[in-house]
Parts: sequence; C-alpha cells; structure tokens
Amino acid sequence: MEMSPARLMLRCYAENKGDHWEAFCLDLTLATQADTLEEARDSLHEMIEEYVYDAVAGQDREFAGQLLLRRAPLRYWTKWCFYVILFKLGRVGTGIRQLFREPLPLILAPRS
Repeated sequence: MEMSPARLMLRCYAENKGDHWEAFCLDLTLATQADTLEEARDSLHEMIEEYVYDAVAGQDREFAGQLLLRRAPLRYWTKWCFYVILFKLGRVGTGIRQLFREPLPLILAPRS
C-alpha cells in the first residue's frame, strides 16, 4: 500500500447539539463532546494523539494493525458525505456543522 499525503489526514466532523458540540473522527471511530466547537475539536485532537500513541508505542501496540484501521460505521460516513455535499452547495452554515481534518500524529512523544 502506497502512503499518500491524503492518508495522513483524518476525516472529522462536528455537530452543534444545542447546548454542546459533538466531534467525530471517522477514520479511528473516536468521538467527544464539549461546550464549544473549539473545545470539542481540541478534545478530539488530544484523543487522537493518545489513541495513536497507545496503538503504536503504548500498552495496545500488539493490536496496532486493528486499532489504526478501525473505521466508523456506515451511518457516520453517510452523514459525513451528506455534509460534504451540503457544504459544497453552500447549504449548511458552520454554526451548525463543521467538517475538518486532523493530521495523523507521526511523531510520538512520551506522555507525562
């Protein structure tokens, strides 16, 4: 398998649920929630870093192959594709939903 730059970016989205935001990483099946979009994105970023660290260098490294290829269920991918289409058509404001990409952590620093 050839490694392309696109494979180093994880597909994510966030949704406003009224009083909080939920953020999802589709490529690793991770989710978080927080009061603001920025907090949800920051929390998801930290979760991704810890998850990749544990899978590659931490306690779960014997399962790295499975953990790093764990994809979200089809219903979340369908929702993400629907949001991509809506954004391209200019139909959804960023105050309700947000699409973004997170870089796959490549340099793993020891956690404190």
